[in-house]
Amino acid sequence: MGKEVEPEAEPCIGFRDGVCKFLVILLASSLIMALSYQLFLYPATADTSSSSENSETLAMNASTGQCDLSSGEWIQDTRDPPYSNSTCSFISFFQDCLTNGRPDTGYLHWTWKPYDCDSVFRNQMESLLCLLSEVEEAVLVFHDKTFQTKTWHLPSHNITLGLIWAPFLIKSTQAISKHDIQLYLDVLDGTWTSQYHKYDYVMLSGGQWFLRETIFWENNTVVGCHFCAGKNMTELDMDYSYRTALRSVLDFVSSSDHKPLVVLRTWTPTHFEHGMWYNGGICNRTKPYKESEYTADPVDLVMRDVEEEAFQEGVRSGLRLRLLDTYHLSALRPDGHPGPYRRFHPDISKKLQNDCLHWCLPGAIDTWNDMLMEILMGDEELRSAF
Repeated sequence: MGKEVEPEAEPCIGFRDGVCKFLVILLASSLIMALSYQLFLYPATADTSSSSENSETLAMNASTGQCDLSSGEWIQDTRDPPYSNSTCSFISFFQDCLTNGRPDTGYLHWTWKPYDCDSVFRNQMESLLCLLSEVEEAVLVFHDKTFQTKTWHLPSHNITLGLIWAPFLIKSTQAISKHDIQLYLDVLDGTWTSQYHKYDYVMLSGGQWFLRETIFWENNTVVGCHFCAGKNMTELDMDYSYRTALRSVLDFVSSSDHKPLVVLRTWTPTHFEHGMWYNGGICNRTKPYKESEYTADPVDLVMRDVEEEAFQEGVRSGLRLRLLDTYHLSALRPDGHPGPYRRFHPDISKKLQNDCLHWCLPGAIDTWNDMLMEILMGDEELRSAF
């Protein structure tokens, strides 16, 4: 996927140390990142004449190392975000809360401070593109007909970033119909597996798609379903499909001759109140929750436990697997969503559809990549490259 380009690499000058170092290391590295229902690919285009451009192994684990990056608190920060809606061209319309007229800006001024850790950096796809644009503007070099799969290139730094649409990571019929989706739990989505061998770093995560009405297939046989009342099938719930899908993914990782570093990023919480997206649910809070103010959604906890179980099984089996745990810190940010400001200057006196799943940019989601950057820069093999 994408376009082979071999421009002359240039040094990173005059930008925050963390991002500069990240760019330098990725000059000859490759990375796949699957976030929620997406895959992000960073193919390698290495110049083997430079020893500084050898592919590196980057251990990205929020649950190991000197401190637990997922355990901490949100503290107020008077500094402005590292980019804005006016300086970054990669922010989707639906997440551009400032342009769309959100009146409060307090949600921009909170920093995640892990307990007993140094503060972390910034950044997940559009967020990452925005950060990289502080150094160099990425050029769109490929997109599919639906614009759901895209590839960008940063020619001066010889980096390619891509986005692959794979909502379940396993084979499904979601492209045909959003109802009665057929899930083939033992067949992976070839959209990403066909590219797997090309990349050195892989980030995987499931998403809210597993909560939809789905029918489960294994060994070419229907074995059950989720949210399918009246279909005369065995109700197996969403955790069955998610658990089986993750096992299929990790079985593939284990059996593959290619051995990249694999990072599992955790479940994304929603913050709908007084309903859901389809029946009037809203998210109009303007500050983070304190620990005592938030009660986790039981569904979130079930799916988060499935991920922890899969992660531990993968570690026990000897996989090069790390955990990037963004769930808890994200759960404390009900103020970070577009809400009604997924549209341009909405008339909030009317009943509007709210987006309480995706995140404003800039905003809380930048911290996901703060954590990723901190983990990258704290890795022993990465440190040895400097």
